[in-house]
Amino acid sequence: MSYWLQPKRYRRRIVLGLLCFASAVYILYSWIPNTPIHNCFQAVHLGADGLDDTLLQDVQQSIPQPTDDGRNIFFHETSCTKDGEVRLNARQACAIESAARANPAWNIYVLFAAPVGFRNRTAQPVLDALLEYRNVHLRYVNLTTYAAETPLEEWMESGEIYRSLYMNSHLSDVMRYLTLYKYGGTYLDLDVIVQQPFEKLEPNYAGAESVRWVAAGVINFEPKGHGHELADMCVRDLLANFNGKDWGNNGPGVITRVLQKYCHTRSTVHMTRERCRHFTVYPISSFYAIGYEDFKQFFEEQYLEQALLTLNQSIVVHVWNKFSKSHPVQVGSRVAYGVLAERHCPKVYRSCGTVF
Repeated sequence: MSYWLQPKRYRRRIVLGLLCFASAVYILYSWIPNTPIHNCFQAVHLGADGLDDTLLQDVQQSIPQPTDDGRNIFFHETSCTKDGEVRLNARQACAIESAARANPAWNIYVLFAAPVGFRNRTAQPVLDALLEYRNVHLRYVNLTTYAAETPLEEWMESGEIYRSLYMNSHLSDVMRYLTLYKYGGTYLDLDVIVQQPFEKLEPNYAGAESVRWVAAGVINFEPKGHGHELADMCVRDLLANFNGKDWGNNGPGVITRVLQKYCHTRSTVHMTRERCRHFTVYPISSFYAIGYEDFKQFFEEQYLEQALLTLNQSIVVHVWNKFSKSHPVQVGSRVAYGVLAERHCPKVYRSCGTVF
């Protein structure tokens, strides 16, 4: 008998039963880790022919280790790579090269969340260009052990991160705070261009994205003292407030909440070094001079002079990959992103072909 021919009381029972079933499926899906994604970050990938070279070294065991003087720069690549091969696109490689060129005495660590290695490095000219820098180190992060003896140890073991709706982004959020807690130094997003050396900056800083938000694309904590105290506050805030359904809650949300308490103000304008006890929130012009709503200024020739003028004093340029990734740059064209790349990551820019 069809649904509509059933007596009314039975129809109610059918609907109630379907709702209960749907709820059970939802709960089950929400609490069981996504096995393929989980395996992507836990398993060692070897193709039928194996890898031509060894897997990247675990950053916790490799030489050189991050130094305790804070002269470390960290990038994180948290994509799930099914073939286990190291991959960086030209814009990511540009960010890394610009940091290495501007800070030649600092170690640059590019940390991959998935276990990856090299099968055929010559197929990626931008990687060859990047690895000409002796201070650039590609490393693997073993997520099983990386949080050991930190406030996030049990939380990472729970697999909560693999249930996030924005898993790659949120894993990057977790890793940046965890890395700075473990080692100290400077975290950078992979969609930046570094224009000035960090040597002149007093340790412990981030940058304002607006009057309300401290951004998480550039963060520096010294390995000890006030920097480590703040890093500890960040990982504990992450532990208490992680939300896998909110894209920004676990990145800028963490550093903003922590500094609002630490500095006793909700305005980034008032987060000065005096008020924040040895921490600086730099103005918007330092790291985020062109906001995400104006990202097209990086890609259209008509904005070249205006954009370069706006960015002239910026320490770091952020290009908002989430919005700009689908906007190509023809190598040699007179757009701001291309001009900045040619200036600050020349080896990668020359090796990337016709499109950057």
